[in-house]
Amino acid sequence: MSAHKIKVVPTTNDSIIKFESTEFLVKNHSYEFKNIDEAKPSPLAQQLFHLPFVKTVYIAQNFIAIEKYDIMAWSDVQDEVAEQIENFLNSDNELIPQEAEVKKTPVTVYAEATPNPAVMKYVANKKLVVSSQEFKTIEDTEPDSLSRKLYQFPFVKELYVDENYISVHKHDIVEWQEVTHQIRSFIKEGIENGGEIGVSKYTSGTVKKSGESMDLPKFENLSEVSKKIVEILDEYIRPAVASDGGNIVFDSYKEDTQEVNVILQGACSGCPSSTMTLKNGIETMLKEMIPGKIQRVVAING
Repeated sequence: MSAHKIKVVPTTNDSIIKFESTEFLVKNHSYEFKNIDEAKPSPLAQQLFHLPFVKTVYIAQNFIAIEKYDIMAWSDVQDEVAEQIENFLNSDNELIPQEAEVKKTPVTVYAEATPNPAVMKYVANKKLVVSSQEFKTIEDTEPDSLSRKLYQFPFVKELYVDENYISVHKHDIVEWQEVTHQIRSFIKEGIENGGEIGVSKYTSGTVKKSGESMDLPKFENLSEVSKKIVEILDEYIRPAVASDGGNIVFDSYKEDTQEVNVILQGACSGCPSSTMTLKNGIETMLKEMIPGKIQRVVAING
């Protein structure tokens, strides 16, 4: 079982902070507890109510949100609360002991075309993964996972999964109009029956080049220019490409040549229009927002 790691995330309400996990917490319901008696279904929520400043506890897919009374500042206690939550989640205790009893959840899935004619985006009405997953081959999938089962279709080439959608990259042996409904129904039924995407062996944050794995640099270790590039990609570029079923990841910045290397995933990888997008969109924006520091943007895998 993967270990939970908790990240403290402020919200627009100063009284509420989210404690996000790198793993799913619950999948069938969200929960709200306003006192220790209401919190009986969750041992962790009951534990949190022993803290005098806790007013309300919310438990959702991959986070626990806590609303506090105004008797102290979050900055004084948030790290201790995060540690308490992380320790509980990584213990043998169950967060919601009865959660597993609810097996089937009504699901809707719709297909959405992308700029890449080889990729179709299938969007669900529920969160599918906590962090993005990319599957280049069936060997990247886990046994009995929904991602592996999708590879039973011989035309499936690659999969990219993020938040609430699956981008399916097909081989040219079929046309989308022949298989779109079939794939949509298969994904819908799989999710309704509790199927999980699984964790890719081609892990998010690791990219294979020339058959080798390469860990992407951590943000805190980047140069100031590189950090600015990452911030621009995250704020301005990634939401746009995500809407098209893809993703863009910062790889490196070469100060001597002022070249930015990026990795394209999902519908962006191999897309005929990706070169134009890089040149006319991303490269132009980076040049304007970081003047004198950018010469060109290069996709190292597409």
